[in-house]
Amino acid sequence: MAAYDERKVWGWLFVSIGFLYFTVYFFIAIISKVLPPSNIAVISAMQNDWYYCFLVPLTLPIIVVLVYFHWLSMKMFKHA
Repeated sequence: MAAYDERKVWGWLFVSIGFLYFTVYFFIAIISKVLPPSNIAVISAMQNDWYYCFLVPLTLPIIVVLVYFHWLSMKMFKHA
């Protein structure tokens, strides 16, 4: 029963970390752009930075292409 509890703890840890990363990314990419200009240096830097706004949306098509090439290479390896 201890292994089950340990897996449950690790699962909740990964879900919590994922939620934290999503929340921070959502704030940086979307919410900080609609806030009024700030005098706080960190928030001002986030508002003026456009890298992370485009990083995830432009990465998704590349992932689709890479998954296709991975599938294609596995098919070629299987039938070679």
